[in-house]
Amino acid sequence: MTETIAIVGAGHAAGQAIATLRQKKFGGRIVLIGDEPYLPYQRPPLSKKYLAGELAVERLYVKPAAFYGDAQIELRLNTRVSDVDRSTRRLTTSNGNEVAYDKLILATGSRVRKLQVEGCELEGIHYLRGIADVDGIRAAASKGARVVIVGAGYIGLEVAAVCRQRGLDVTVIEMADRVLSRVVSTQVSDFYQRTHASHGVKLLLATGLSGFHGNGKVHSVNTGDGQVLAADFVVIGVGILPNVELAESAGLEVNDGIVVNDKCQTSDSNIYAVGDCTSHPNAIYDTQLRLESVHNAVEQAKTAASNICGVEMHYAQVPWFWSDQYDLKLQIAGLSQGYDTTILRGNPESASFSCLYLKDGILIAVDAINSPKDFLQSKALIAARARIDPQRLANANVALKDLG
Repeated sequence: MTETIAIVGAGHAAGQAIATLRQKKFGGRIVLIGDEPYLPYQRPPLSKKYLAGELAVERLYVKPAAFYGDAQIELRLNTRVSDVDRSTRRLTTSNGNEVAYDKLILATGSRVRKLQVEGCELEGIHYLRGIADVDGIRAAASKGARVVIVGAGYIGLEVAAVCRQRGLDVTVIEMADRVLSRVVSTQVSDFYQRTHASHGVKLLLATGLSGFHGNGKVHSVNTGDGQVLAADFVVIGVGILPNVELAESAGLEVNDGIVVNDKCQTSDSNIYAVGDCTSHPNAIYDTQLRLESVHNAVEQAKTAASNICGVEMHYAQVPWFWSDQYDLKLQIAGLSQGYDTTILRGNPESASFSCLYLKDGILIAVDAINSPKDFLQSKALIAARARIDPQRLANANVALKDLG
């Protein structure tokens, strides 16, 4: 009997899982089920080059359409899985069809966190998670239009940068007292605040949101301190939530994500989970993590597919992320949570510098702004839990690779 692998979800992780399964010579049946009408695609360019109109939809795809035909993949797009029956190893889809599986990969991803405030249902209020979302924002983003962005995280600031470069009037409101407050130091926050202000973005920090107003379509945003901001449209970026409901209803272990081991197996040995939806162990930081990154999605997909094919693989890597804003590339290696010391390499005024994060003298993360060498070379030091004299780390004339 031909073995069947079913994959639920059609994002980057799903596309990588399929590619790895075929690379590892899995010759059985692969069924991909996704609730969007698109082939597996990359999400990071959505708020960057795709929003800016610099990429066609086809350039977002993890693999071209021909790949899935050549690899004999059964595509069931625009289809949602409503139930997983672990006892019979069957999936039921929203249209009532069933798919039997031998192994199952859950790549269900995440969804945007939605605000529940007055006027939140008005037309012209956008979230950014998929291709259709960005198409809606692009249609609204005519030159001179006024956009209010709620949230000064990666998504909010990337959208702000693109909108300013397209000639829009941009205001960003953020409840925290600085931008990127959850992920970078005050030094890096200050740099990005100055950068956005210099491009004409109005930043309202330590500012809450009380609601939206309009007659069917949004025309203003009310802040918690009583300001009324005129808006032709709004973009909200206040975080995402893992899609764990299917796993939860199937009785799998869930704790801020679908809990997996370092082989990406869930509490059911026949079911794997990969990407944004997972909570997984990280040996480098000795903790359980849920990560929202392409790197994590790709590497977990490779890990799950390899183990399914009988090639033992354990996932233990330094996480990394990136953000493009204007002519700046921020590359983050590691996780800075819990740091007690920061060290700057280079001068922020040059728009090429790094911020290094230490905890108890150990290097745990690096933010590299237009400094790709520091980003690349820091990964080995973070993985080794390197303890290096701070004065040596601060010397930008000495390569990080020479400090290990």
